[in-house]
Amino acid sequence: MPAPQPEPVDRYRTFVHLTTRWMDNDVYGHINNVAYYAYFDTAANRYLIDEGGLDIHTSPVIGLVVESKCNYFKPLAYPDALRIGLRVDRLGTSSVTYGIGVFREDPETSAPEPEAAAAGHFVHVFVDRHSRRPTPIPEPLRTALARLTV
Repeated sequence: MPAPQPEPVDRYRTFVHLTTRWMDNDVYGHINNVAYYAYFDTAANRYLIDEGGLDIHTSPVIGLVVESKCNYFKPLAYPDALRIGLRVDRLGTSSVTYGIGVFREDPETSAPEPEAAAAGHFVHVFVDRHSRRPTPIPEPLRTALARLTV
């Protein structure tokens, strides 16, 4: 199996701006691997809230993460500004698989670098808030997610 390669910025449909935090750095002077999963989660949920109308406090349907993976291509460090690229690789009845790329912003132009520093995927299964049983993705969320499908 060939080694994963960094993906270009044009493979993503939308971007969420984030900044690294002092606490994201580890003792080796770069962003610790666990912080990338927080970036993934933040980007996906920010999109669901802003574009799909998800109310994280009262919605009868919530998304639970059931799988995630990340490949790291080059280190990032505080105080890097980031763009988290988001797309939908698979949209099912009750689940969605996101493709996510983490891009450093060029400090002079604020444009994302051309290739991802890290990339991976993230799977949400939508469930009833109380029973935690899978349920179809509500139409407003489905419509928003469909816009990101590649």
